[in-house]
Amino acid sequence: MTDDTTLVRRSRYAVAAVFCVHGSVTGSFATRVPWIQEHSGLSAGQLGIALAFPALGAALMMPLAARVTHRFGTRSALRGLLALWTLSLMLPSFAPNLLMLCAALFVYGGTSGMADVAMNALGVEVEHRLNKSIMSGLHGMWSLGALFGAAVGTVAAHTELSAQVHHVAAAIVLTVIGAVACQFVLNIHPDEDEEPPARFALPPRSALLIGAVGFCAVFAEGASLDWSAVYLRDVLDSTAGVAAGATTGFALTMAIARITGDAVVDRFGAVRTVRWSGVIATAGGVLVVIAPHAAVAMLGFGLLGVGIAVVVPLAFAAAGRTGTNASQAIAGVATITYASGLVAPSIIGGIAQASNLTVSFMVVTVLTVALAVFAPVLRTKPRVRA
Repeated sequence: MTDDTTLVRRSRYAVAAVFCVHGSVTGSFATRVPWIQEHSGLSAGQLGIALAFPALGAALMMPLAARVTHRFGTRSALRGLLALWTLSLMLPSFAPNLLMLCAALFVYGGTSGMADVAMNALGVEVEHRLNKSIMSGLHGMWSLGALFGAAVGTVAAHTELSAQVHHVAAAIVLTVIGAVACQFVLNIHPDEDEEPPARFALPPRSALLIGAVGFCAVFAEGASLDWSAVYLRDVLDSTAGVAAGATTGFALTMAIARITGDAVVDRFGAVRTVRWSGVIATAGGVLVVIAPHAAVAMLGFGLLGVGIAVVVPLAFAAAGRTGTNASQAIAGVATITYASGLVAPSIIGGIAQASNLTVSFMVVTVLTVALAVFAPVLRTKPRVRA
């Protein structure tokens, strides 16, 4: 085994740890939103406004990640951006009012987005050097990290530990783990004559179709995560416990499918995998729409989780091989997918208000059909180098 191969394999595990840390921050925050709402004295409507700011910050700041990576190299850029993200976890719980919470969540989302772009770009580079799929597994590690962070947050909430103490402790621990992991990632610097990417730029044309496929997957993900429990409660008259099980089942099936997805991609290729993923997700959507009772709907949400699990990782992988700058292309796709995550819950709610939740998930099902139809845009090609 050559030294270079050893470094690349070591980097793979280091990047996986980075994904896990990133997900843990998200899970840690999500479980303490009720505490933050009470501490800041916000109504439900005000909280809804505040929770739009992470996606806004991410969409505006992600294009900067390519510039930072070009300036400092992959290792230093990832170390710094990940530390900013983990430390930003402390900010929301100290916000005393709506204005300060919106500002804190803008920073929280912006640092999240930049770290997200940097780690995905590095993951694509490691995948390229290993010559086998790893992106699905990396996103699976993110999902496991989110589940772990949520579990710790749930324990903290049940013991009535303040979110301030919880998030300060979590931020310190995750920052240290992230810094150690970043020591072992590939340290890649651009060529001396390579032009730095623009500070702010619209998504490149090559990223638009790929981003559209990612948009459909993230829309279905956001709709399922935020509305599956409500669907079982309001449409199928399920108990609160059964309804919550639908959300948990969706998240678990998606995590498992991501962790095991690389073997499927290596065997069948990105296009065939996404095409059949779209078919599975569509079957899940149909079951949700026609479900006569909770068990069928829960099976449908589970199939939705399996069907959309690998789409976003493969979208990032495809974007990273479409041009000379992987970070810039990934930032473009990530911006589009983040926008989907921002609008999906409100669109589902708006459709439900105008008609009902069953019609809302008919729309989700139509979008999953698009995954199967437009799967060929995720065909990966060797990245062009300057």
